Amino acid sequence: AFADVQQRAIEMGDMVDTAMENSQPITFPFDESRLGIQLQTVARLISARDELQMKRQIFFVGMGGFDTHDNQNETQPGLFADLSRSISDFNAAMQELGVAESVTTFTASEFGRTLTSNGDGTDHGWGGIQLVTGGAVQGRRLYGDYPELSMGGPDEVSGGRLIPTLSADQYVATLSKWFGVADENLGQIAPNIGNFDEKNLGFLI
Repeated sequence: AFADVQQRAIEMGDMVDTAMENSQPITFPFDESRLGIQLQTVARLISARDELQMKRQIFFVGMGGFDTHDNQNETQPGLFADLSRSISDFNAAMQELGVAESVTTFTASEFGRTLTSNGDGTDHGWGGIQLVTGGAVQGRRLYGDYPELSMGGPDEVSGGRLIPTLSADQYVATLSKWFGVADENLGQIAPNIGNFDEKNLGFLI
């Protein structure tokens, strides 16, 4: 069984390599950061979608370093700059391929950061901000209420943690609806969506 899995992996790798070689080339120069290289690979796979006979694709890429308990002032600006450049490059590549309306890119994180400092950074929080980009996004808008960034404010609880004004379930349900998930199946993906009246946040056309 192990040998069969290995053989299938080798065959799939060869198939993907061939498909990317025969697909529309991408001329836009990507940033050579770890995230930029990952998104460039995703762009090449999207370019090879016909050769791979793919109608719908989901890709996961990741970048670390945001667990800024230490050295936050030094590390966080570079992380945000990398994220901004890499997503901008990817969006430009989608425009080049003519598929921008069909590709949505979004961020996700399991925790935010506290308002309070531990002396060299911040600790784990609750609420945070996510980014969604793509041709189908009703962009240049802020969805949800931006919190008051003050200790003792209406959105802060103990330790400088912020209560989010929108749930991860609403966020996921909105993305899933755009991807084609039927209303009756949303609960399988966003199990707490029944607790919210607003199930579609409206940031996707």
